[in-house]
Amino acid sequence: ITYALQHLFPQDGRAVFEIDKNSGEIRLRGHLDFEDVGVYRLQVDASDQGNPPLSGHCKVFVQVLDVND
Repeated sequence: ITYALQHLFPQDGRAVFEIDKNSGEIRLRGHLDFEDVGVYRLQVDASDQGNPPLSGHCKVFVQVLDVND
């Protein structure tokens, strides 16, 4: 199974998140700041190598909390 991030909101979320295409583990590339963006919406697509290939997707919501409050 291979994984990919699709339809990130906001669009600059690609600079913040990455996904391991083999394990599906989502990691941070950069820093999160509550004052900039409070919620990220990601779509993860998964595809197998079958014949025919099957695929599925799920939505991941990341809520950034302001730790200063």
